[in-house]
Amino acid sequence: MNDRKRHVLLTAKQLFVKKGYSATSIQDILEESEISKGTFYNYFSSKSECIMAILQEAHDDASIRRRELLIGKDISDKKVFAEQISVRMQVNREHKLLPLFETIFHSGDHDLRAFVKKHHLAELFWLSNRLVDVYGDEVAPYSLDCAVMTVGILQQMLHVCAASSKEEIDIPKLIHFTIRRLDAIVLSMINTKDMMLDKYTFSDTPDNVQSQAQTKQQLLEMLADFYKRIENEAHPRDIQYLQFLMDELQEEQPKLFLIETIIRPLREDFSRTAHESEARELTSKLWNYVNLLEKQEGKK
Repeated sequence: MNDRKRHVLLTAKQLFVKKGYSATSIQDILEESEISKGTFYNYFSSKSECIMAILQEAHDDASIRRRELLIGKDISDKKVFAEQISVRMQVNREHKLLPLFETIFHSGDHDLRAFVKKHHLAELFWLSNRLVDVYGDEVAPYSLDCAVMTVGILQQMLHVCAASSKEEIDIPKLIHFTIRRLDAIVLSMINTKDMMLDKYTFSDTPDNVQSQAQTKQQLLEMLADFYKRIENEAHPRDIQYLQFLMDELQEEQPKLFLIETIIRPLREDFSRTAHESEARELTSKLWNYVNLLEKQEGKK
């Protein structure tokens, strides 16, 4: 994403937060961004695609941060799990997503609401999968129920505290409180075999994704394209990183631990540069592919 497109996104986000999604026109964005209509439509096909790009960027940001927290850590570590949950709240605050979600809810835009619903389901499925990592395979049949209850506890606690107290709530304290409640809930559900939701009843589950081969090919194309654009200006270290990733991903059995050690420094090297957004999108795709390969290995 070039600087001009990023400027348009940031300007549009400010307008959406200030005026609301429905009340903000494309003309408002054009005037505030000081761009032509042709330039806007060169970036986005519609106003809804513009706000979707804002939400997708925040989603990718959260996914990357969460995955990086796991590097070199035990996946069952509850402290790491708590930090990962906290990331979502931090990203919502940093990207000012809560007022955006509210204005989208009242917009009546079915495609946009479906997009938000997809991301909400992705969050629940991420949480349910992490619950299995933390509590073991025994909780797998009940993990989606537990994920929904976890989100419910956090959201309602935040609402009550916001309405009744002028002090800002201690988020880490709230998350650890919720996890302690979850300890009892998980044990009870395993003992009683009590289940309400089944993840396989969801037709639009995030598990219904592209094949590994399709994902790999798209990722290699992204890496090659990014390499061509930055090879004459990037630090030699980053050129080596990209070349290694392209070579390693074409191996029959890529060394995942080596790929993991490269993704974060690659992203950080492009932080605060004209290629920051592209690097973030690329590293998000890389982490998704690593997760896919790890899941495949776990089934063997």
